[in-house]
Amino acid sequence: MINSIKIRQDFPILTTKVNDESLIYLDNAATTQKPQQVIDVIEHYYETMNANVYRSPHTLSYMATEAYEGVRQRAADYLGAQSAEEIVFTKGTTHSLNLVAQGYAQSILQPGDQIGLTITEHHANLVPWQQVAKRTGAELVFLPVDPVTGQIELEQAMERITDKMRILTVSHVSNVLGVTQPIQQLAERIHQVGGVIVVDGAQAAAYHPLDVTELDVDFYALSGHKMCGPTGIGILYGKKSLLHQTQPIEFGGEMINQVGLYEANWKPAPYCFEAGTPNIAGVIGLGAAMDYLDSVGRPQIYQHVQALTDWTIQALREIEGVTIYGSQNPGEHAGVISFNIDQIHPHDVATAMDQLGIAIRAGHHCCQPLMRHLEVPATARASFFAYNTQSDAEQFVRAVQLTKEYFNHEP
Repeated sequence: MINSIKIRQDFPILTTKVNDESLIYLDNAATTQKPQQVIDVIEHYYETMNANVYRSPHTLSYMATEAYEGVRQRAADYLGAQSAEEIVFTKGTTHSLNLVAQGYAQSILQPGDQIGLTITEHHANLVPWQQVAKRTGAELVFLPVDPVTGQIELEQAMERITDKMRILTVSHVSNVLGVTQPIQQLAERIHQVGGVIVVDGAQAAAYHPLDVTELDVDFYALSGHKMCGPTGIGILYGKKSLLHQTQPIEFGGEMINQVGLYEANWKPAPYCFEAGTPNIAGVIGLGAAMDYLDSVGRPQIYQHVQALTDWTIQALREIEGVTIYGSQNPGEHAGVISFNIDQIHPHDVATAMDQLGIAIRAGHHCCQPLMRHLEVPATARASFFAYNTQSDAEQFVRAVQLTKEYFNHEP
């Protein structure tokens, strides 16, 4: 197990006071905090090598380019990709999924083809496909899921995945229910019928067991800010053969090969997808974040988060009037606990928590179809990370009890 108290010392924001209380940050499913190591690397870039990549022969540009491209290889290693050429730097998961939807899927889909999804998807992995379906005449097909856990009903799903389904796109881990989907089995099935699998990995990439080659996924999207990296930077992994079939959706400087007055052609993947001046500092910061996570140990973080989740769910079940959404098995929540307190709006719950220095999320979590399925307008959500301690979990549970008593005027 990891020493979360020691790890906390790497995150300067955790010394912050909120409403005169020590900050307990439990909104990690929305974004993680940044260790000093990541902050220092970004500062070092701006202080010592700030220059545009690729474009100039001077020393600073060379240094920046070397650092930038070094992270491409680092990302390939982190994800288990076979080549750095399978790594595209994007603005985040949403940008990555739109690139796949518009740049790849839109060019291959025809009327009558199917796009497979689930009702648990984040809007970033639903709305782009709605748009592509409208433009191509393809049909959105929602695979059956367990009504409580959100787990894909694998046997039924296998029957629904036929040769009509050209694209299957699913979240690796749900940002609401915490359920982990059987990606490897889904990949095997969609490949049997000649289709392609796209995975939203935003909620999994920080510490979930992950090897894109072993999973045999075709595309995998993630965001740096959910794995201790900066905001505004993400990664799209794509099999090399599929990236070469994907068309750019943004055009401009650096991605081009030759430009004439009336036409242009561009560089091969992945460079053709990175138009304009990239987020160089963000890429370098993301590289430092991956180094940090591996130095702590992703399997160890996973075990720590799971232990906190297990304890917290069991403790919340002892409080009358608290509803926890998702599996009855705490081990199937992947650090995410969505809950409501009877007769108290989740935004009021989150506001009350904030008064106690505890940061949680409240809302539909960019999953409105799932909220309608759960028959609630919104939920409160707590989510853990490596720097959270047992004391954090205990204070959170106590805060839930205090919030319930306050709003219900209990003694």
